Amino acid sequence: MGKYQKLAQQIIVDVGGKENIRSLSHCITRLRFKLKDESIADDDALKNNPGIVTVMKSGGQYQVVIGNHVPLVYADVCEEAGIGTDSQPADTGEKEHMNPLDAFIDLVSGIIQPILGVLCAAGMTKGFNALFVALGWYANTSGEYLLFNAIGDSLFNFLPVLLGYTAAKKFGVKPFVGMVIGSALCYPSIQLSTLSASA
Repeated sequence: MGKYQKLAQQIIVDVGGKENIRSLSHCITRLRFKLKDESIADDDALKNNPGIVTVMKSGGQYQVVIGNHVPLVYADVCEEAGIGTDSQPADTGEKEHMNPLDAFIDLVSGIIQPILGVLCAAGMTKGFNALFVALGWYANTSGEYLLFNAIGDSLFNFLPVLLGYTAAKKFGVKPFVGMVIGSALCYPSIQLSTLSASA
């Protein structure tokens, strides 16, 4: 059991019990529930819990804002509720009804959310690298610059591969199929053809 076991137990009770949880994932600060019936979740009890910042509803998700330690709380909630930690909805045999806008938001967030952390890290690496050059700590021809630039650029250069993986997970396809499709978009001939078309 983790250090947030009691908080996890209370969250499960306040969202209507584990039988009301369709699926659960998390982002950098929030637990993202998909509930069978949001109306039975106790918003006030969750908002008044000292371990919870607030509750939000968006894109067909019931979001419980925890803070930066959300992965630890997520692990305890999953353990207490008997949910797998692969962020995939359980097949309950029920059809989920969402309006088109909510379905679109759910689709985009499900594909982008898993890579947000490394996306931010890559962007910050590039920003700090440019700052260090501007401060004169090293030149833009030095080994340090080239190394940090490669670290920052690698995610953006191979972004289609990562998005292929996360999209495949979202659509329930084998991840390697998505990665091969993403890799095809990184193929040099295709990359060069886009450059020649824009010239």
